[in-house]
Amino acid sequence: MTAFDDAPLGGAVTAAELADTAAWIAGLQQPDGMILWNEDGHCDPWNHVETAMALDTMGLHDRAVLAYRWLADSQRADGSWHNYYLGDGSVKDPKLDTNVCAYVATGAWHHWLCTGDAAFVAEMWPVVRRALEWVLSMRRPDGLVIWAREVGAAPWDYALLTGSSSIRHALHCGANLAAVAGQHQPEWRAVADHLDAAICGTPEVFEPKDRWAMDWYYPVLTGAVTGTDASSRLERQWDEFVIEGRGVRCVSDEDWVTAAETAECALAHAVVGDRARALDLLSWTRAHRLESGAYLTGIVYPHRTVFPADEVSAYTGAAVILAADAIAGSSPASALFGGLAVLD
Repeated sequence: MTAFDDAPLGGAVTAAELADTAAWIAGLQQPDGMILWNEDGHCDPWNHVETAMALDTMGLHDRAVLAYRWLADSQRADGSWHNYYLGDGSVKDPKLDTNVCAYVATGAWHHWLCTGDAAFVAEMWPVVRRALEWVLSMRRPDGLVIWAREVGAAPWDYALLTGSSSIRHALHCGANLAAVAGQHQPEWRAVADHLDAAICGTPEVFEPKDRWAMDWYYPVLTGAVTGTDASSRLERQWDEFVIEGRGVRCVSDEDWVTAAETAECALAHAVVGDRARALDLLSWTRAHRLESGAYLTGIVYPHRTVFPADEVSAYTGAAVILAADAIAGSSPASALFGGLAVLD
């Protein structure tokens, strides 16, 4: 297990609690490696990667490898994955989402940072390459990456700010993995730079999703917006999205606090060096924590109604683990987000 020191976390969460959460996530893993949202839930490849990253962060590397092998085994011939799968491997939602499919590159690079496992890179490099090639096949003439398409149908015509922020980070992770594999991909970095220019300079080109918290902090979390611009962005909309002492609203016009958004926002504040606010946000996720180590997805205030009713979600626990690591600097991959080191 990763040796978390409780001191840097200031009581927001303890090393023992993080270990319990990782064990709870591992308990949701199917024999083939698929990690479900919860005991009766489905799996989607983005959140599957997020949970694999949490397992690696906590030192459960064999479990993480099994999770990535499920992705390799279930990858479509064109390099994509469907949106949702059921525990028996059947497809629940066949939609093809570019951000969902790009995230394997982030996860694979995270595993390399945690383990330095060259055999894993050799095994996963073809999977990552096919995934990112499919993602880049979904670009519009202006270079933006379209959000999604249905199988057998033309792609939709718009791009998303949050998804594009995550994709630009995945492209850099993929290019780093390519460098380790001896298969340099400078064009991936060029596309990431093009997305950065749109995110920072012409955000109006993206489909308006202003009420969603992720559009606020994700450009910072993924390193598209940096420096004083990043700090100013987080400060500017703090009151719009944060219920003080509770956490981050999923959408600005509802007092529905989600622990995943709260933990991700903590991670974004860690990226810009605002450790005090990062710790505050992380500590507010405790209201969602159960004795098992699982986390309730959301709570509606002021009545503290759990919504969705009684739902716990593996990706929420994973977000808490990743935020704690970003704050404490405990794993070799703790600086994954934000300004990513670039390998030639």
